[in-house]
Amino acid sequence: MRLRLLPLFIASLFASCAFAQEAAFTNRATELKERAAADARTVAPLPEGASLKVLERAGGWTRVEAEGRQGWVRVFHLRFPVTAQAGTETGGVLGSVTSALGFGRERTKGATVATTGIRGLSPEDLKNASPDTAALARLQSYRADKASAQRFAREGRLAVVSVDLPEARR
Repeated sequence: MRLRLLPLFIASLFASCAFAQEAAFTNRATELKERAAADARTVAPLPEGASLKVLERAGGWTRVEAEGRQGWVRVFHLRFPVTAQAGTETGGVLGSVTSALGFGRERTKGATVATTGIRGLSPEDLKNASPDTAALARLQSYRADKASAQRFAREGRLAVVSVDLPEARR
C-alpha cells in the first residue's frame, strides 16, 4: 500500500514546489490581510501592479509575500504572468500533475490559464433547502416591467451611455 502512495506523494511535493515560488501581480489596489478573511486586520495596502510571490492557496485566498511582508490577498485581485513553454502543447508532466491534484492550473499552447474554484452548495444543502416565501415576496415587490423602467429612466432624465472598455478588461 505504501509503495502505491509514494508516486502520489512525490507528485504532490513536486506540484506544491512548482507554485510555491510563482510570481503574481495585483490587478487592482487591494489589501494584504493578516489571515484569509475579509474582516481580518490589514497588514499593508498594496497598489495596483504590486509584485508578489505566491506561498499558498486556500479557496478564494492566496498567501503571498509582498514588500518583505507575508499575508493573504483575495485571488480575484491577482493576475499571473503568461508563461511560454517551448515545444509543448499541454504543459507536460507538471501541468498534468497540478491539474490532477486540483490546483486549477493548465498550460495550453504556451499560455498559463488560472482558474479558481470556490465551493458552493452541496447536494445535501440543496436537498435540505426550504424556500423563504417572505424574502421571495419582498424580491417580487422590486420587480418592474419594461414600460415602468423606461418611464422611470425618462422621468429621471437618464441617458444611454456607451463605454468602450480597454482590451485588457474585456
